[in-house]
Amino acid sequence: MRIIGMDIHRSFAQVAFLVDGQVTKETRVDLAHDRFLKFAKTLEKADEVVIEATGNSMAVERVLRPFVKRVAVANPRLVRAIAFARVKTDKIDAAILARLHAAGFLPEVWVPDDETIRRRRAVTERMGIVEHMVRVKSRIHAILHGNLIPKYDGRLFTKAGRAWLAGLPLSPEEKALVSRLVAELERVSAQLAELDKGIAQQALDDPQARRLMTIPGVGTVVALTVLASIGTIARFPTPEKLSSYFGLTPTTHQSGDHPARHGHISRQGNAAARAMLVEAAWSAKMAPGPLRAFFNRVQKKAGAGAAAVATARKLTVLIWHVLTEEKDYAYARPAFTAMKL
Repeated sequence: MRIIGMDIHRSFAQVAFLVDGQVTKETRVDLAHDRFLKFAKTLEKADEVVIEATGNSMAVERVLRPFVKRVAVANPRLVRAIAFARVKTDKIDAAILARLHAAGFLPEVWVPDDETIRRRRAVTERMGIVEHMVRVKSRIHAILHGNLIPKYDGRLFTKAGRAWLAGLPLSPEEKALVSRLVAELERVSAQLAELDKGIAQQALDDPQARRLMTIPGVGTVVALTVLASIGTIARFPTPEKLSSYFGLTPTTHQSGDHPARHGHISRQGNAAARAMLVEAAWSAKMAPGPLRAFFNRVQKKAGAGAAAVATARKLTVLIWHVLTEEKDYAYARPAFTAMKL
């Protein structure tokens, strides 16, 4: 069996072929799709290929997958630490990747399947649109603030709010800028509405998403975002592992014999999914049931913000059980679920 290490760059990959612990061949391969596909077809079904997780590594993996036994994708941060400990170098090249894999020291990352990649594309596109809308709204608010104009008494970006904006006593230049920003907001809002239709259809066609939507606060966008982030629930043996992945577990500080102190959540992991879960927690607060009671109980002790985070963590535990056990939420209210569908 050959182990093939690939050091991936933007437009090429340095390749090392390892056989019985010896590098037998080194070459450079063009990563332009047609040329790279031609190289992939020269590989053997028994080959194992090793690459690091980079911006284009998943595309490389997809091209290689049909032609080799497997493609191992390494965690670049951990692989450097292990390489330094084992072979006394922090310079990672194709041969080092191959040797680490051969020795069983390669720290691999999970490779998403095609369905997860499709979900992630939709979620990433939506996140980009929402972030752009936030920036546009912030620019409008900055213009108002810079002209000492009091806050609008209501929702600024409704039809009534936009009419109010059009009548403000601003300079001609600022009036024109606000008009352009409002037009941009309308354009992007239409894009978001169209994208959300597609996301809703994906969720409705997905049995796992429909199951998640039996949980209060979890709609089509939240369900698809969570599934895109998780991939397969089998990656997480416990609810705590999933909470940690979303960055919803509290940090712990301990010194010597002193008792451990728990602080804010770690905020590690997938920020988009974490934000969606917190948003779902606020929605769950509005639906009668155990989650609402839990939110209100924590809110009385620690405030609304802490209650939202704690409820998001509770939602994560429920998500783990629903997906692992392949059962709907035990306290699902059919009328609320039907409204989401």
